[in-house]
Amino acid sequence: MSELNKLPSVKAFEYLSMCTEGGSSYIKEQIVEHKLSKIVVAACTPKTHQPVFHAILSEAGLPPRYLEFVNIREHCSFVHQQDRERANAKAIELIRAGLARARLLEDVPTKIVPVKPEALVIGGGIAGLSAAIDLGDAGYKVYLVEKNTTIGGRMSQLDRTFPTDDCSI
Repeated sequence: MSELNKLPSVKAFEYLSMCTEGGSSYIKEQIVEHKLSKIVVAACTPKTHQPVFHAILSEAGLPPRYLEFVNIREHCSFVHQQDRERANAKAIELIRAGLARARLLEDVPTKIVPVKPEALVIGGGIAGLSAAIDLGDAGYKVYLVEKNTTIGGRMSQLDRTFPTDDCSI
């Protein structure tokens, strides 16, 4: 941790469980106290915890896109369990990379636009017909486009199908 604090424009903090309510309060306090503009979290998987940290940044008045996540749990701790030195060295390098990336983060405005519940399915074969039925069942208005004069694709060209020897149409 002390090595990271030596880097320019970096303030590193340790807290046992940042994704808890206490950790959330701690992060918000640090943002205010140190006037932090971007956050790098070096912890576990962003898949489950990134929304938690996005909410923390929003509550602290920072754009959620000013978060960079470094997964040192799966990428270091798990894969280098037998070699702690190597795991720590790799973690520091990944954190350095996260810091470099965080410097380039920009707030990209999110625009919400209305979406029509309509879909275009191209191809009237078995896959296209199945997709069209599923979309229709889900409440979408479906437009089905087929280049041939009949639907069914290759199945319509078969007399019987294996293994039941049923009619293919």
